[in-house]
Amino acid sequence: MSSASVDKHAAILDAAYELFGSGGFYETKMSEVAERAGIAKGTVYLYFKSKEELFMAVTRRDCEGFLEQLEGKLRACSAMTDKLSVIAEHHLFYYYERKQHTKLFFRAPNNNPELVAYMAQFMEAYMQAVVKVLLEGGATEPELMAQSYIGILDRLKMDILFDPEFAEADADKRAKFAARLFITGALGSLDSALGDFPAEAES
Repeated sequence: MSSASVDKHAAILDAAYELFGSGGFYETKMSEVAERAGIAKGTVYLYFKSKEELFMAVTRRDCEGFLEQLEGKLRACSAMTDKLSVIAEHHLFYYYERKQHTKLFFRAPNNNPELVAYMAQFMEAYMQAVVKVLLEGGATEPELMAQSYIGILDRLKMDILFDPEFAEADADKRAKFAARLFITGALGSLDSALGDFPAEAES
């Protein structure tokens, strides 16, 4: 594509991201995307044949950006504990930065096999990135551990998506807590907390 075409393509994706995120897939019209992008409606169809195709392109760009940014952050770390902290922070702040665009996640095209397949592929790529970190750290059950860690982070992200008062400090606190909990272990954290309690008197 020429530089002008690349610019138009990016403008369409940016506009669609904003509208899909704030209004949802079904509520967004291609004419609105064109207007937001500052181009003619017919021009949008030169790049994307349908609204479903446009939504897929927005999703792909977002997911690929997530993985590329995570990879770059992980390359900057050496210790497994630092990498696990980076994963938690990256996961939760990804959603925090999109908390005004939650309809990207909740009002997507229904029963779109291409979207379902792509999201499964994305989640597998994400999980394998976490598995790699755990393998390098000597984990014995890296896949189960990766699934568990992502599961913890996915639950914590729900507060971001549903609580309008959720602040940056809340995301930071949850990221640090999740990493610490996973690294030290729930029972290890509990043992540490209970260490200050006096032992039971012998009878």
